Amino acid sequence: MPIVTIQQFPRDLTQKRELAQRITQAFVEVYGTPEESVQVFFSEVDGENWAKAGKMGCDRQQGQG
Repeated sequence: MPIVTIQQFPRDLTQKRELAQRITQAFVEVYGTPEESVQVFFSEVDGENWAKAGKMGCDRQQGQG
């Protein structure tokens, strides 16, 4: 049973639906796994819960990835 965990910034539900569908299809095509056995977990992190280069995400300016 494949389990895929994705850590990301919050995204639109429509985007997450499509990504989950594509990931599932990849497992079906490459591994021959039944769709029903593929699980995808989304862990979304906002700017108050991550830091880069010593600066909290919420303190960084837009475009400073």
